[in-house]
Amino acid sequence: MANNNFIKKLKEIDLVVSDVDGVLTDGAIYISASGEETKKFCIEDGTGVALAKYANLKLAFLSGRYSKATSIRAQELQIENCFQGFLNKRDKLIEICEKLNVSLNRVAYIGDGLVDIPAFEIVSCPISVPNAHIAVKENSIYTTNAHGGEGALYEVIELILNSKNIYENIIDKMKKDVY
Repeated sequence: MANNNFIKKLKEIDLVVSDVDGVLTDGAIYISASGEETKKFCIEDGTGVALAKYANLKLAFLSGRYSKATSIRAQELQIENCFQGFLNKRDKLIEICEKLNVSLNRVAYIGDGLVDIPAFEIVSCPISVPNAHIAVKENSIYTTNAHGGEGALYEVIELILNSKNIYENIIDKMKKDVY
């Protein structure tokens, strides 16, 4: 359950940045005999992305490694800000915020690995997943109920929209357009 301080911070969020491996996926990388890499993504995170778009909540993916599977998923979700191959996530996050004209104190960052800690240190809402490294959890202000690859991004977006008291309105807006 989220505490009041966390809910206050969520109300101010304009941008959600998510790590990929271990957050949008379960962290496993499957490599076939032909050398093709595959990953499993959660469909609920796609729903979260759609809700965020309806709410004009900005999103970005920031991964320490490059994967064609990540590029394909980002294209499917129409995520324009998908950055891969950046182990220095702190500096890349600053660059992303400058590009999107968002202050770091209005950013929620979801991560699971040690390379995410420098990004955690500069945002107002560092969020981990249950399968995160213990040091990452210790540096977060919230740990999702959903594990990486099981809807953690959706959970965070839902929390943000609920904190802003717009979740039901966004759901209704989406229903009218989609259903």
